[in-house]
Amino acid sequence: MVKILTYFIAIFLLIGCKNEEESSSETVKITEKAQKTEENFGIVIHGGAGTILKENMSDSLEAAYKSKLKEAISAGYEILKNGGTSLDAVTHTINIMEDSPLFNSGKGAVFTHDGTNELDASIMDGATLNAGAVAGVKHIKNPIDLARDVMQKSEHVMLYGAGAEEFAQILGYKMMDTSYFYSQNRYESLHRVLEKEKEKGENQVSFNDPFIKNSKFGTVGCAALDKQGNLAAGTSTGGMTNKRWNRIGDAPIIGAGTYANNATCAVSSTGWGEFFIRSVVAYDISALMEYKGMTLQEAASEVIQKKVPALGGDGGIVAIDKDGNVAMEFNTAGMYRATMNSEGKLIIKIYKE
Repeated sequence: MVKILTYFIAIFLLIGCKNEEESSSETVKITEKAQKTEENFGIVIHGGAGTILKENMSDSLEAAYKSKLKEAISAGYEILKNGGTSLDAVTHTINIMEDSPLFNSGKGAVFTHDGTNELDASIMDGATLNAGAVAGVKHIKNPIDLARDVMQKSEHVMLYGAGAEEFAQILGYKMMDTSYFYSQNRYESLHRVLEKEKEKGENQVSFNDPFIKNSKFGTVGCAALDKQGNLAAGTSTGGMTNKRWNRIGDAPIIGAGTYANNATCAVSSTGWGEFFIRSVVAYDISALMEYKGMTLQEAASEVIQKKVPALGGDGGIVAIDKDGNVAMEFNTAGMYRATMNSEGKLIIKIYKE
């Protein structure tokens, strides 16, 4: 009897230990899954798309672009890695590109027909669907900062021109002298176009002219996913060389140049703005994911490779979805672009591959 009782006690203890081990193992799996989810973040940027060919690029200029792209995306990545928000990552990443004359935003903005610089920018928070934008500002060093302040410190989504700058002054922004935005190569691009106008006649040079088409690109943008699962996107530009009549492109238009929604993805666009506005490019990518169940890459390809070209437009996008998947899609010869994932893997590319 004692032997039988001892046997059953031993069996009971063995079963108890096994259940405890299984429970412990399951706890470890849940913890690992939670840690993996917490560490799921990423960032992707662009510095414009267009006729960017290897044979037209000097080794030193290519190195300069890659260096600046690395500097910009690394700054945003560090913010995300340290638990910062996607909005902060997007803002600070774009700041670095706005401060570089390599790109058509901030300091390197292209010139209008009248020889001025008119800057546009927008930003969107995927968690709240709140957004902010500015257009036609001439004295703001970092337009993306003002776009974010419009989103967070006003009741509005978009402010334009003198009104946007008045709002900036109320917030204590320093108004930059217009000479700050000057860059020799952008100024020369304008005068090449003006010379062609003299040859062909006023209003006979279109945005499709190679001089303009190849210099309108350089818009900068960023999309990011933070550890909290929140998406954000932002875009900043100087627009098109020789633009007139306070022309505004897609960059400050929510849904065209910028869009972010935690349910789907965050997108920043670059390209021929009129067509990106008509195609509502950034939102369309999100909508295809939400309503048709497409992956981010499928949606991006559908819009950039089919819908935009069908209208006669060109350009590209960078985007990241709620799971950290990235798309860098364009229909031009090249696009300055870079991405980093939660493991710190860095990819920088310029040309079509």
